[in-house]
Parts: sequence; structure tokens; C-alpha cells
Amino acid sequence: MAIETAVSPDTAPAVNAEGPNPGDVIVTSNLWKTYVMGDQTVNALRGVNLRIRHSEYVAIMGPSGSGKSTLMNLIGCLDSPTQGKYWLNGHDVSSLNDDELARIRNKEIGFVFQTFNLLARATSLHNVELPLIYNGTPAAERTARAKAVLESVNLGTRMMHKPNELSGGQRQRVAIARALVNSPSIILADEPTGNLDSKTSVEIMALFDDLHAKGNTIVLVTHEPDIAEFAHRIVTIRDGAVASDHPSSRVSGS
Repeated sequence: MAIETAVSPDTAPAVNAEGPNPGDVIVTSNLWKTYVMGDQTVNALRGVNLRIRHSEYVAIMGPSGSGKSTLMNLIGCLDSPTQGKYWLNGHDVSSLNDDELARIRNKEIGFVFQTFNLLARATSLHNVELPLIYNGTPAAERTARAKAVLESVNLGTRMMHKPNELSGGQRQRVAIARALVNSPSIILADEPTGNLDSKTSVEIMALFDDLHAKGNTIVLVTHEPDIAEFAHRIVTIRDGAVASDHPSSRVSGS
């Protein structure tokens, strides 16, 4: 049995209240996103502070117009904040240019979208290989890695099938395999069950459970409360700010 040793305040490691600490994957500090439309100024995000640790499974919820999609775009390095800081895997990405953000996206983030975003004329294998083609991975290595992740999502027998030869759930599995192929810091899933029926949605969420159990950090963006409850922590965005941040019922037991 392990013995816990108290750490005195004088010897405890300092905690960085603003920036990243060891084990943090996503840290935002006073994050704002402002749009100017004619003579109107719209604050889509208003000083969001968020900290997500390695291997967490977090759902970001909010109604239409709440700012959750804007926050997803910033977390996914698809946009830059107007004000504030964002650290991804220890790196300040707040002020990077478009080319630098593209490199970070390819290396650090695996995207899963509601509409799958697969190339219609490409096989499952080629769709999964795409991120590796973009970053210059040699052909033999990228094929081997793509086959391995397709096997991991139970699509080993569908590698040479095109999207129109697959069910909706299988297409989403291809998209998840593509998100995994670069071993990203986070998997960012935007309404991943939005185009699926209830039974297939449960199957896809079970796959996310399995990915989380293997140590993946998952950020799930959704407006559906029942889908959010598959996560272990739920952050609700309202009027551009964090309205609540609490464990899901599967963790709290409530």
C-alpha cells in the first residue's frame, strides 16, 4: 500500500494559474474573439478560461449562437483569438500565422466532423493517408500506419472501399481513423453523431470510449445533452463565456 507524503507549501511545485502546467494539453487565458460587422461589434467569445489535461474526455456544449463553434475553431487552430492566449501542448499558438497554424493542425489535432469530409473518389485507405501525404511521410510508412488505424477501428476489411460503398457509421470510422493516423495531441470531434441514427451514434460513442481508454485526449463539441454525457466532463458555453464546468453524470453518478 502506497504511503502518501504531505508536501509543505514551501516545497510544493509552483502552479501556473495562467499558462500551461505539466500535463496540460489545452489552456486558454482570457480568450476573446470579436467580429466587426459594419457599425456593430460582436463578441463571440468573452474572456474564456479553460484548462484540459492530457487524457481527459471533455464535451463542450451550448445552444446555437453561444460561441461553442467559435471556441472550437480557436482550439482547432482554424482561427486566431482577438485577445488572450491559447497554449496547445505547451506551445503558445495565439499569434501564429496561417501557415504556422496549418502545420500545428496537421501535427497536433485530429479532426472528426459531422459530415465526415471524405474524398468521394478515394478509398478508405487513401482518405486515411491524406494527413501523412500532406506532411511528407514516405509512402510505405504512411500506408502501414493507415492500415493499422483502420484495423483499430474495425475497418480492416473495408480499406479499399470508397465512401459510397460504406454505411454512415463506417464512414465516420474512416474519419476517426484519419484523425488518429498522426497520433495527435487531441481528437477534436465536431457533432460526430449529427448525421447518424441513434443505434449508430451509440456505436460511434462506444468507439470514442475505447479511444479515451487507450489514453487519447478527446474534446467533443455537441448541442445534444445525451451525447455530451458520454464524456467525463461537460463545459457549457453561453453568451461567449463559460457558464458551467462539471463532471458528467457517468462520472458523478448523478
